[in-house]
Amino acid sequence: MGTDLQKILVVDDEARMRKLVSDFLGKSGFLVLEAGDGEEAVDLFFANKDISLIVLDVMMPKMDGWEVCKEIRQYSQVPIIMLTARAEERDELKGFSLGVDEYIAKPFSPKILVARIEAVLRRANPDGGAQELVCGHIRIDKAAHAVFVDGQSVELSFKEFELLTYFVENRGIALSREKILNSVWDYDYFGEARTIDTHVKKLRSKLGEVAGDQIKTIWGMGYKMEEQ
Repeated sequence: MGTDLQKILVVDDEARMRKLVSDFLGKSGFLVLEAGDGEEAVDLFFANKDISLIVLDVMMPKMDGWEVCKEIRQYSQVPIIMLTARAEERDELKGFSLGVDEYIAKPFSPKILVARIEAVLRRANPDGGAQELVCGHIRIDKAAHAVFVDGQSVELSFKEFELLTYFVENRGIALSREKILNSVWDYDYFGEARTIDTHVKKLRSKLGEVAGDQIKTIWGMGYKMEEQ
């Protein structure tokens, strides 16, 4: 990684934390932009259209991480990794409902953060040309990161897109929550079942009644995508 130097925006009101994260990311071949509060973060994001990912602290003056996330999500599906000192499940679920892609509790190892960032970017920019997947009413253009239901474009978050792609690539197969978690999230989550269920619920709702119904619930186990 690092040939074309992807830009990461690091947002934290603690200068020491920003420096730690920025140094590690710099060594890993990323270009880093820093913001000390939420307002600065939003300004920087809109001034730099080519930011690949945002590392965002929750607790900040002027504008907290949740507000920053809400503001940016109105215009962009850029991957967002949220940092928080409060590793509580309800925060995590709040984050996912706002379109946060990953959730890391402080204190954390910078190496782990870099690994998570690289995993998220790999999933956000998969190699492999203009792959198109069609399943029932759903068409996925992987290269353009676009989803269509009966020809109509559907706006999905980064994580919803990944989840739908995984379902379609494994159509007809019963997928346990654990398998979905390990394949789409890359590691074990606390409160995992609800994390997946929340995403599936939102995904079904965005796909609409007919296409959403292609995702079948297998009680006590997980989900299965059907062609219908």
